[in-house]
Amino acid sequence: MKVLVLGGTRFVGRHIVEALLARGHHVTLVHRGKTSPHVFPASEHLLADRNTDLSVLADREFDATVDVCAYTPRQVAKLADALGGRGGRYLFVSTTSVYDTDRTEPYTEDAGLAQLDDPTTEEVTDETYGGLKVVCERVAHERFGDRVTVVRPTYVVGPHDYTHRFTYWVERIARGGEVLAPEPRDGLIQVIDARDMGDWIVRLLEDDVSGTFHAVSPRPPFTFEQMLNGINVAVGGEAALTWVGAEFLLAEGVDGTALPLWGEGGTDDGENADPSRAHDAGLAPREFADTVREVLAAEQFEPSPDVYGSGLSPEREADLLQRWHDHHPA
Repeated sequence: MKVLVLGGTRFVGRHIVEALLARGHHVTLVHRGKTSPHVFPASEHLLADRNTDLSVLADREFDATVDVCAYTPRQVAKLADALGGRGGRYLFVSTTSVYDTDRTEPYTEDAGLAQLDDPTTEEVTDETYGGLKVVCERVAHERFGDRVTVVRPTYVVGPHDYTHRFTYWVERIARGGEVLAPEPRDGLIQVIDARDMGDWIVRLLEDDVSGTFHAVSPRPPFTFEQMLNGINVAVGGEAALTWVGAEFLLAEGVDGTALPLWGEGGTDDGENADPSRAHDAGLAPREFADTVREVLAAEQFEPSPDVYGSGLSPEREADLLQRWHDHHPA
């Protein structure tokens, strides 16, 4: 296949491109040229800003288009205009943040969707992110017809993760000692290894599969405590987790950047998506422990840039733990 990939040089897109190339497909990447040139030197690179000018796509034809980096409906529509019906199957990487539903029970791809308070907004914030992706999906179906595949992942993890959210916990727990773990420990969470998602996406394209699918693992329910304990076991089990109350952490100014993947004590941020439809379509996540060990090995070999400054410094963590113990003696 000839496959066009927008957003194929960083993390999620990078793993999709690696899977495409491993299966012998020809890949054309559209990006702004800010990524190190050593990434996929044998593939075709078209430099463009999708927000302003996609004329580089004029008269080009593809069997499939993978869109990893559309956040506003205008970006999807602009891409459709540029391709003019020559893009083949359109696979849109969306998010489980599209839902406005009760997450105390597992939910399917047919659950209720979020709506934007201001349908004209293009500002991507925590409040608008899910609603904008909903409209992106709608525009995709309107403009690309029946050859649309929507993949809704939860937190994506794996090598080359510039968000460093999951990576922080792997590296921190691997260092051992006393680790600050935020309550609520029973908060729901799911992750997906980017490599598993990439391999599966390629199979969806090869089999010309339409539909909407959750890319999540493991099957719910899976808690924050299970995740951290699973990491601890996978890296040797030398860390001691100290569970610290959410109210204390919030009062100390700690947020979801300092303690990534933490819902900041809320009850509405859990991930509880049913992966059955995706499994039926071939998604086969590797064992969680394998992901943990492979992320650690990859970081030791080639550390990923931490774009958002995720995690606590050792000094800050030690100070918070001491304050917690002062007020909550054993």
